[in-house]
Amino acid sequence: MRDARRRLLVAALLLCLGMVSVAGADELPRVRLVATGGTISNRDGGRLSADELVSLIPDVRRFARAEAEQFSNTSSSQLTLRQWLALARRLNELYASQADLGGLVVTSGTDTLEELAYFLHLTVRDPRPVVVVGSMRNPSTLGYEGAANLLEAFRVAASPDARGKGVLVVLNDEINSAREVTKTDALRLQTFQSRTAGVLGVVDADRVVFYRSPVKRHTADSEFDVSAISALPRVDVVMVYQDAAGDLIQAAADLGAQGIVVAAAGAGATSGTQSDGLAYAAGKGVVVVTTTRTGSGRISGTRSSGPPPAQAGAAPAPAGATTPPRPRRASIGGEDLQPVKARILLMLALTRTKDPVEIQRMFLQY
Repeated sequence: MRDARRRLLVAALLLCLGMVSVAGADELPRVRLVATGGTISNRDGGRLSADELVSLIPDVRRFARAEAEQFSNTSSSQLTLRQWLALARRLNELYASQADLGGLVVTSGTDTLEELAYFLHLTVRDPRPVVVVGSMRNPSTLGYEGAANLLEAFRVAASPDARGKGVLVVLNDEINSAREVTKTDALRLQTFQSRTAGVLGVVDADRVVFYRSPVKRHTADSEFDVSAISALPRVDVVMVYQDAAGDLIQAAADLGAQGIVVAAAGAGATSGTQSDGLAYAAGKGVVVVTTTRTGSGRISGTRSSGPPPAQAGAAPAPAGATTPPRPRRASIGGEDLQPVKARILLMLALTRTKDPVEIQRMFLQY
């Protein structure tokens, strides 16, 4: 009799544990993978689909109710700006229509991952997390880390602590802000770093740990609404190097660039005839933003002096004539943004205004 009672108690306990387990699974946050392609899916013989990527993730059901959809399946450098706009609209649509969706994970190739992540950081207008993830090795390579990175991305997207921190980049056990992270090595797994800013947090075996939060405006606090934008204005990036020719800048202005980002030497220096080219572009209404090519450091807004560009057919100044004061050209400082990210912010800024004072405000706030 006692043994039968013990068996009944064990059976009831197991039933209760099973019910708790099922209920717990139902209460896990829904996290959707939106796959765009990249090395993480680029196996020999064809790319993995979004569903196949989810099937690779070990123990994902312990942390989230995983879903998948295919947005595109190509390398990150082949994604167009129109596709970026469509992706941002899709992520906004998912969050607007699904109140119970806990988080989003986006796969990307690593070559331009930091650019896509920052674009989404400025255009996905919801406090729920968007985690961008990739891998340095493809699924056919020994040591493929994609499955581990995906698991960590899902864990971060499911974490309530990730809410309100903007778009996050998760690779190699580390969580970085989309604004600050950059690819620092062409091959190594630890390539994505935030340099002097440091990581936001880490993904350890026991839990997701955050150490700090971004302080610049992003996502739900962003003023950039891409719902009705069909194309982004052209913005080019020009690097400074010794004795550089300004005619490249003039060509960009003549070919329709609405903005130019200068990846300047040091704290903002140009070289060769670039200052003439920049003055020419400014004269045509092109907005110029100065950043640094060094990889870190802040460039503030200034009013720099420089000679006006030479006018074709203009007569030389008579001998002994007084040289007029050099005009002062407003320069928008790119703050501490990498040149490629300054380009993204400038493109979005130009969808709203060409006022340099307003654009400088945006660079200060974002």
